[in-house]
Amino acid sequence: MSRAEVVDVSRAGAPREPRWIWTLGLFRSELAITFRRWRTIALLGVLAAVPVLVGVAVRIETSDGSTVGGGGEGGGPAFIAQVTNNGLFLVFTALAATLPFFLPMAIGVVAGDAIAGEANAGTLRYLLVAPAGRTRLLLVKYATTLTFCLVATLVVAVSALATGALLFPLGEVTTISGTRMGFGEGLVRALLIALVVAASLIGVAALGLFVSTLTSSGIAAMATTVGLLITVQILDQIPQLDALHPYFFSHYWLSFADLMREPVYWDDLIKNFQIQGLYAAVFGSAAWARFGAKDIMA
Repeated sequence: MSRAEVVDVSRAGAPREPRWIWTLGLFRSELAITFRRWRTIALLGVLAAVPVLVGVAVRIETSDGSTVGGGGEGGGPAFIAQVTNNGLFLVFTALAATLPFFLPMAIGVVAGDAIAGEANAGTLRYLLVAPAGRTRLLLVKYATTLTFCLVATLVVAVSALATGALLFPLGEVTTISGTRMGFGEGLVRALLIALVVAASLIGVAALGLFVSTLTSSGIAAMATTVGLLITVQILDQIPQLDALHPYFFSHYWLSFADLMREPVYWDDLIKNFQIQGLYAAVFGSAAWARFGAKDIMA
């Protein structure tokens, strides 16, 4: 981040009073640094490649006139069976395929490195000398991670839409309820689903930010966040832990499929938003408490 900001501050000499316009500058600097990193570009490249691979695989499998199926056997929506009829369904299929692992893993890498990466690079102390304040710096880091959540989700959706348009026909969309809607309305539903998927990741982002305040090693923070993500996913599949499943941040992720019902089924969507808000509040507060009391040595 912020190394550019650090240079500016060191040149300025005397500390300045924190102002919101300065905070916006810090946020812009953080965004620029994050999205210019080769690691971030590689993560977005992998996310963009997943819909292409899925689309090509479906195209090859159905090239002899056969059908593709099997979607939803794991409890997820059976969108993949509709891809050959309408390329727009590749958007829903790609989001369903990347949400359980690829998307949260990418978020875990960015969030885990947010504070620990600065400490590891030796720039965190200089950032705090600048008039940002720990709370404001933490909020900027979280806002940057949430922006990455939105961008990563949109990259998957746009890549899937382009691949679907190239490989399959487009047209009216048949909902899970069996009703039909125009292609334009289907595009609006796809955008809403992408926004819901991005919102489903705010809990993971807060968890990763909290882990990042616990260590000065960016790699350790990223590995711990991704490890916790995998552990929760495994626990969510164990029947003996049914009573705990509704409290796991990943339990309602696939509820976005309810936006493809007519009328929309809101119950699980609302539960998903509530659990994400709960995780964001709990781990965001824990990160603030930990970061506020932490001795910054580098």
